[in-house]
Amino acid sequence: MLASYRKSLHPAFLVIFCLALSLGAHAQSNSASISGTVLDSSGAVVPNATVEIHNPVSHYDRSAMTDSSGKFSFANVPFNPYHLSVTSAGFAAYAQDVEVRSSVPLDVKINLKVGASAESVTVEAGGDLVENDPTAHTDVDRELFDKIPLESASSSISSLVTLATPGVAADSNGLFHGLGDHAENSFSIDGQPITDQQSKVFSNQVPVDSIQSLEVIQGAPPAEFGGKTSLVIVATTRSGQGVTTPHGSVTASYGSFGTSNLGFDLAYGGQKWGNFISVNGLNSGRFLDPPEF
Repeated sequence: MLASYRKSLHPAFLVIFCLALSLGAHAQSNSASISGTVLDSSGAVVPNATVEIHNPVSHYDRSAMTDSSGKFSFANVPFNPYHLSVTSAGFAAYAQDVEVRSSVPLDVKINLKVGASAESVTVEAGGDLVENDPTAHTDVDRELFDKIPLESASSSISSLVTLATPGVAADSNGLFHGLGDHAENSFSIDGQPITDQQSKVFSNQVPVDSIQSLEVIQGAPPAEFGGKTSLVIVATTRSGQGVTTPHGSVTASYGSFGTSNLGFDLAYGGQKWGNFISVNGLNSGRFLDPPEF
């Protein structure tokens, strides 16, 4: 009996391995990478400089340190304008705006000036980054994932969309209603449209641990999404690109109704490639949360 059980698990591991490779090889059609080199005024590289990107509208923030060659990289960055700032000891602060509007990687060359012994600060009025996209949408990044108490572990994406997006209401079946026809909701994961509904009633949802950011388009979606008249959830998955040292996490929880949850994720890659795998299992005795793996 034990031998047959182990044999039955073998195809499952093959499927998971193939899915991990396919996720790593899939082109991120709605995100791009920002990389560059930090130099001083003489052209020498500046290691251990802090590079940050920030969008004050979506509150998307990420930071990185330059390596021994003065290089930095941000992988899997959603389309949006960003403030890019660089700070390093002994140098004056540097800032510029960058636009991520296509999947073509951005390469930025930064030259830092030596910091002066005395600095003056000039405060002047100026416009911040302006969202010029005419489509009504809400940007949700991973910084917000951990702050929102999701009421459903088996349909965490539905819960996240409901709580983070104006004009979206939940029903008793764990689904959500956008501004428009309920049956016209759609997902787009890394540019791949999924028109089937995803919920505990129809099919398992993508685990929230594998999502880097969400763009929820409510109201009237653009023509690129076809004839949809309601909600479109554009999801960008996480990537192992730039994670040269394997990095992952294991989470476990137990609660009422005998609900147990176990999650595992692992990221690993190089400067131009990466793999990310996320596995999540849930078992519950509550009627609305049947066992899902």
